[in-house]
Amino acid sequence: PAFGLTSITGDTVSLEQLRGKVVVLGLFHICDPCMIQGTNLQKVHEATVGKNVAVVGINSSGNSKRDVGEFLSAFPVKVTYPYLLDPNKTTDKLYGGGKFIPNVYVIDQHGVIRWQRVGNMDLADADVIAQEVEKLLASPPASGAGVM
Repeated sequence: PAFGLTSITGDTVSLEQLRGKVVVLGLFHICDPCMIQGTNLQKVHEATVGKNVAVVGINSSGNSKRDVGEFLSAFPVKVTYPYLLDPNKTTDKLYGGGKFIPNVYVIDQHGVIRWQRVGNMDLADADVIAQEVEKLLASPPASGAGVM
């Protein structure tokens, strides 16, 4: 589902502007499992530099810019992918999050969700996410249901 949000650095990012790329989307609150998953997304981001891939994190629980900034500064790595603020919790509703966090989605070049991991019971390792990304980069993108 489509969204347009402002990053912690003030840039506006929408899913529509990422069309044509494989998108790794993480929905996070301020929690320890979210820090682990966000760190894994940074590893994926670093591993896919120069490829047709966009990694995006979203604070989907409506936390303030200040609180999210403090949370990101506590990460064991520096987060360099866009980290968006969702003050109205729209993405939680669009993607069915909220109850189960963190959520990670791998979205193909047409905006179709091709892989997801929901909740903190089975966090997605960076290698697992990267494998899903590589599968999409290696095959022609599908079109159809689930388009943004």
